[in-house]
Amino acid sequence: MTRILADLPDDDIKWLDRLADEQGKSRAAILREAVSSYRAQDKDWLEKGFGLWARNGVQEDGIAFQHRLRSEWDGADAGDGGDA
Repeated sequence: MTRILADLPDDDIKWLDRLADEQGKSRAAILREAVSSYRAQDKDWLEKGFGLWARNGVQEDGIAFQHRLRSEWDGADAGDGGDA
């Protein structure tokens, strides 16, 4: 583990100290958790999107979804009588 020196505004230090006291942790522990949490959000866009539909309960196949949407678009201009 490497120690670092970071300059933070006094208000942030007070907030960190208050949070650390409430959780019974050190300021350093709170900062380590914050960095770990921030890193966990830093995923590749493909990794974030892969399986998104399944994770949210969508059962429709992606290709079927595209065909359904495109069939709506194909019919959108039908019958308007105008020249495109």
